[in-house]
Amino acid sequence: MYKVILFDLDGTLTESGEGITKSVQYALERIGKPEQDLQKLKVFVGPPLMEMFMKYAQIDEETAKQAVEIYRERYSVTGIFENAVYPGIEDMLAQLKKKGYILAVASSKPEVYVRQILDHFGLTQYFTEIGGSEMDGRKTNKTEVIEDVLQRLHMENHRNQVIMVGDKEHDVYGARKAGLECIAVSFGYGTEEELKQAEPLKIVDSAEEIVNFFA
Repeated sequence: MYKVILFDLDGTLTESGEGITKSVQYALERIGKPEQDLQKLKVFVGPPLMEMFMKYAQIDEETAKQAVEIYRERYSVTGIFENAVYPGIEDMLAQLKKKGYILAVASSKPEVYVRQILDHFGLTQYFTEIGGSEMDGRKTNKTEVIEDVLQRLHMENHRNQVIMVGDKEHDVYGARKAGLECIAVSFGYGTEEELKQAEPLKIVDSAEEIVNFFA
């Protein structure tokens, strides 16, 4: 019986692709690896940023660190608010909270941004804990974030009562490594193929389906 539900942020609660991809584009331009096609940059939504810069632009760790700093120049001012809550999300959170579930956020995004976004959209009130990575690059791995949130909730010895909800394979694999099941949403940034391969407990198509799962 689940008591705690952990939510990813980007691609699960909010449609944040515009702000992230435009900020990535800004950073790539500055490091001499321009990319005109924002669609291609959607792969940056969800995974740890530095890792993605290294992989996508074929750059070393030092250059990737610079890219992250440049990304944040734009993201912290403009990109963070080029964002929208998915349909039905607030109603879903309200219903789950009313049913007595403990809700928390576990995101690879820096915690300071996660809190800003949730405050901006009036969603902070639904969550008992809000976890994210550190600005200095620590704790960007999904499993590390989950472990941190489990400790804050004193649930590290009750993992069978906790479940993750996310939109990418990183969420499914990160949860599995932490000993948790994961529900994947199809409306985020993970491809259908990627999610099927990751084998989450269930793939749902809407916020309403998440509520029904916990009925």
